[in-house]
Amino acid sequence: MSATDTIRRYFDAFNANDTEAMLACLDAEVAHHVNEGQVRTGKTKFAEFCAHMSHCYDEHLTDMVVFETEGGTRAAAEYTVNGTYLATDEGLPEANGQTYRLPAGSFFTLKDDKITRVVTYYNLADWIRQVG
Repeated sequence: MSATDTIRRYFDAFNANDTEAMLACLDAEVAHHVNEGQVRTGKTKFAEFCAHMSHCYDEHLTDMVVFETEGGTRAAAEYTVNGTYLATDEGLPEANGQTYRLPAGSFFTLKDDKITRVVTYYNLADWIRQVG
């Protein structure tokens, strides 16, 4: 399987709100670098993050473009996040169903067809302007 195939499966699972299928794409000790947050290690921490995000946000990714390096150990994806802010997230503006649309990107390291590192970036100030 190519890195692109793994990344597409991961994002297809995201868009289907299927955390278990996302977890199946990850190495047991995945390093998850959260935008504006701490690095979380392991599938359990990743699943906890997903549960929190699903509670506060309803998001669907579009305009997906995936790139991979020769050898398939690194990959990147650029996409648009289309979302609704469902429940107030601590330290952020109050939620009341606001919608938003932002460009974002993720970077990956892979080994043995599993994602060992996920780094996601988006412009938090732009998101705050949209929901504020």
